[in-house]
Amino acid sequence: MTATDAQVRLLMKERTAGKTQEQAAVKANLRSRKTVAKYEKLGKLPSELKSPRNYRTRPDAFSGVWAEIEQMLENAPGLEAKTIFEWLQEKYPGRYQENQLRTFQRRVQIWRGLHQEQLLSLDQVRIPGEMLQTDGTWMNELKITIGGEPFEHLLIHSVLPYSNWEWGRIAQSESLLSIRLGVQSTLLKLGYVPKFHQTDNSTAATHNFGAKAREKSLQERGYNEEYLQLLAHYGMQPRTTHIHSPNENGDVESSNGKTKKAIDQHLLLRGIRDFESIAEYEAFIHSVMDNRNAGREKKLAEELAVMQPLDAKPWPLMREKEIKVGNNGILRAGGNGYSLPSNLKGKRVRVRTYEWRIEVWYASKLIETLPRLTGLNRYHINYRHLIGSLLRKPGGFRNYRHRDDLFPQTPFRLAWEALNEHLPPRKADLAYLRILKLAADGQENDVATALKLLLETEKKWDDKNVAALISPTLQAPPVLAEQRVELGAYDQLLTQEYAHVAA
Repeated sequence: MTATDAQVRLLMKERTAGKTQEQAAVKANLRSRKTVAKYEKLGKLPSELKSPRNYRTRPDAFSGVWAEIEQMLENAPGLEAKTIFEWLQEKYPGRYQENQLRTFQRRVQIWRGLHQEQLLSLDQVRIPGEMLQTDGTWMNELKITIGGEPFEHLLIHSVLPYSNWEWGRIAQSESLLSIRLGVQSTLLKLGYVPKFHQTDNSTAATHNFGAKAREKSLQERGYNEEYLQLLAHYGMQPRTTHIHSPNENGDVESSNGKTKKAIDQHLLLRGIRDFESIAEYEAFIHSVMDNRNAGREKKLAEELAVMQPLDAKPWPLMREKEIKVGNNGILRAGGNGYSLPSNLKGKRVRVRTYEWRIEVWYASKLIETLPRLTGLNRYHINYRHLIGSLLRKPGGFRNYRHRDDLFPQTPFRLAWEALNEHLPPRKADLAYLRILKLAADGQENDVATALKLLLETEKKWDDKNVAALISPTLQAPPVLAEQRVELGAYDQLLTQEYAHVAA
């Protein structure tokens, strides 16, 4: 009879206690004393008697191609088993079925375990209060919307490795401005300053990525001067991970995924992923972080005990620069273009660049607040800034470089296409520009509604028809009753004043 290791241990215990073989068999729930005698004689457990199987119970379906598979795995260690299996199905049609995928994946996994060297994660000794790690992590997989619109963003995430205390700010790019925002907000929340601030070596916020610097190696580029100024202001020293060693920033990297998972769980509890504003969404994230930090207070206290108190004033969260507006009315800032009112053509304006917006100042007055563009060679063109010039030079509209920005809503584009069908090019352009002028005068939605109505008709129309639809019905001015002025009361007042002075 087959016995388990637990049964054999029990019967051996009973025999050592002086019980008979029959009594030991009953105690171990075995039907025969012969089983007790067998294991007494062998002196081994059932698991120790099993020999590994060195034969196959079915033919190896991959024996004919395995040498080729091994070569592929050696040449490209990053290849996934599923990708190779799909390649096999394409190369050998009908030979490999979907139900063989799991077997193939296990075979590849065993081969990797026997032959493929892996990069190990090296545990680090963390000293309380020594370092703050910062990293940017994209949050798009959370599918957040602001006012119903998809919201692409990242979290500038800072972590104290010893206690895992964390804080962060929402940003639209991993830039010097966003790092400045994230680090300063973290220090203000913490109230204390660690000795070092560490980022990974690839971030654009810690290295000068100017045209000349791009030609140099990472070791030669050094730190961005503005970044060094920020850290010096708060009394911190810069530190980066070694080249190709992102695991040295592993605490914040690991915390990125855990924090996103926690935020996702709270979103599920909330029941909706839409927020009215960025501020409301960021407050939601901060509430999640506060909850997570609540369980880290003991270790955080150890860190704060060796940190320096924060006594520096907040660093400006913007970059200010004086820039000349081009003759085309476009301001170039941060590698992108922004249209401005035509009266600023050729003028030098002061531009304040924040993480989410830019402000344009002229003669100490705020002229425009515009959404900050990320990337390079993108444009924010406001048709209201250009409509005056376009009406004076309608010939410049058709081939204007940023013409697509002169269609503020879909009905405007459809209207211009319709005008092109029944009017000569110049007249079509002029008619559309006059329609655009009506929108620029503050009636854009009314004009869009009028265009939708006219586009549904089969009759020919132009800007005059649009103007007629949006013009309010003029009412006759009200008749005012004639008022007569009685000068006698005024004479009486003067007489009383004269009598008073005389007295």
